[in-house]
Amino acid sequence: MQKTSLTELAEQQLTTARAASSGRSAHTVHGGHASTLRQTLIALAAGQQLDEHENPGEATVHVLHGAVRMIAGDDTCDATAGEMIVVPHARHSLQALDDTVVLLSVAKIG
Repeated sequence: MQKTSLTELAEQQLTTARAASSGRSAHTVHGGHASTLRQTLIALAAGQQLDEHENPGEATVHVLHGAVRMIAGDDTCDATAGEMIVVPHARHSLQALDDTVVLLSVAKIG
């Protein structure tokens, strides 16, 4: 069994994101490209975003700290710490409304 403190990891990644020129940082918590399930902790400094992209399967974004806005076409969804967004099967982007940490869980299809 393996145990990870998401709280500690979130603090570390947010510190890294704040110092990075890109304003973001990520760490794979579980799985990887060869796994069906991949969970990645992503930290974004306020005002930063993940540009529009597609997801490779079913996905959720669980906000651990801060607030985000997901945009897919004309649809938007805001979420704060403790809330989760089911990622649409459409091109989408994610904006950090505050300093933010999310846990992205992706189950690849096929």
